[in-house]
Amino acid sequence: MADNARAKKLADLIQVVVAEKLQRGIKDPRLGTHVTITDTRVTGDLREATVFYTVYGDDEDRASAAAGLESAKGILRSAVGAAAGTKFTPTLAFVADALPDNARAIEDLLDRARASDAKVREASSGATYAGEADPYRKPEDESGENDEGSPSA
Repeated sequence: MADNARAKKLADLIQVVVAEKLQRGIKDPRLGTHVTITDTRVTGDLREATVFYTVYGDDEDRASAAAGLESAKGILRSAVGAAAGTKFTPTLAFVADALPDNARAIEDLLDRARASDAKVREASSGATYAGEADPYRKPEDESGENDEGSPSA
């Protein structure tokens, strides 16, 4: 359990250091303000760190940001090593976070469901039930008629 706590602390530190370094220390135009560090995970032996990021923009922006992160990997790892003060600085691997794409796909599905619901609601407006208004049989009274005054069948 203590190893997991250390890994979590180191992951949090890496996330902060990498984000700050990207914002203030790296002059690469491919890594402008449109790159966001979303999560960081460190292996139990503290040797490898996976940094998840998102890029605001199109596919071309994502590709250039990935290339920029790959080229800045050494500088970022040095910054992490200086901030962490550990015996071994973990290697960094950058992975594009799929969360925004998944959220966009879910929003598209919800929009389609809303449109389908609207069509059903439009088609059912003004519709009436099949059969009589009250389809249930009524109990007979003493005269052999039901509550509506007609003989029972």
